[in-house]
Amino acid sequence: MIGAGFGGLATAKALRRTDVNVTVIDRHNYHLFQPLLYQVATGLLDPSDIAYPIRRILRRSRNVRVHLADLRRIDLDRKRLVTSGEDVEYDVLVVATGSVTDFFGNTSLAARLSGLKHLTEALALRALLLRNFEAAALCRDEAERRRLLTVAVVGAGPTGVEYCGAVAELINHVLPRDFPELDFREARVVLIEAGDGALTAFAPQLGRSAIRSLERRGVRAHFGGVVTDARDGSLLLEDGSSIPAATVLWTAGVRPAAPAWSGRAVTTERGRIVVTPQLHLPDRPEVFVIGDGAATASGARVLPMLAPVAMQGGRHVARVIRARLRNRPSRPSATATRGRWPRWAGAAPWPRSARFVCAAFRPG
Repeated sequence: MIGAGFGGLATAKALRRTDVNVTVIDRHNYHLFQPLLYQVATGLLDPSDIAYPIRRILRRSRNVRVHLADLRRIDLDRKRLVTSGEDVEYDVLVVATGSVTDFFGNTSLAARLSGLKHLTEALALRALLLRNFEAAALCRDEAERRRLLTVAVVGAGPTGVEYCGAVAELINHVLPRDFPELDFREARVVLIEAGDGALTAFAPQLGRSAIRSLERRGVRAHFGGVVTDARDGSLLLEDGSSIPAATVLWTAGVRPAAPAWSGRAVTTERGRIVVTPQLHLPDRPEVFVIGDGAATASGARVLPMLAPVAMQGGRHVARVIRARLRNRPSRPSATATRGRWPRWAGAAPWPRSARFVCAAFRPG
């Protein structure tokens, strides 16, 4: 298996009482609870509150071993993982590589702006936010002070909306006590979205309710604004306008953190690996893909990049592995079939001595 995020850990924990040997490979020795990264980025939570040691999580799983290394390449033909340490052979592989920030090919934005996918990014963003307020407290130029007190968020998805709300709470209730010399009426939080609404992956009324809640807290929503560049302390929009802002967060999109493959080419769809209803590669039943990197369809829609989807996929893969070890057919993923269980003969079972590997890949 590949992944020590939500999907990878769910798989490893579900195999705790199965007669297999599991190796978890990750470049970090902690599991990051990414949904609360925005609270670390605003200083509302300590980093240790959302980063938990992988070995402690899997302490009761006696058949699991943790291997700290970077994943370099997956050799499908030789069934081998090439890592920064020793190579690891596998009989069964579960790829749960997660996702990374997507700048849609804009290298200028990628070089100048930060996303919010890693703990280091959250800590850097928190330091930048507080450093800008400290600089504003000493600044006598009104235009520059307003720029230092402006926080811009690009992308009105869940992360962008949550971060805007958290910063607004800081400005309205916390920071005025620490910076009595500042006039916080000059502070601004701007949410920029290229589309016409927020939280478009959810029901429309939820997005409208979120925007109303943010506006009551002083957040300004700017829809239909496509950010093309960031320079000279400002965000440049496609219509030629600009928004001066010293603190900028990019949450406009993510893409799968696809590992490097060797061997037969892997079919992808928008960067996500197409899998069968059993969540394995069509031509390789021993290689599963779950979570953000898998193009798993539910009806006519590809399942979203959310933690519950990854965890359900991990538990399903564990059930498939147990069924194959017992020479029994296994059902397709309920998530992928909306609860309908079509008949499936299953792949050939593996011997009980098979080696199972769970690895995690974090690019960058």
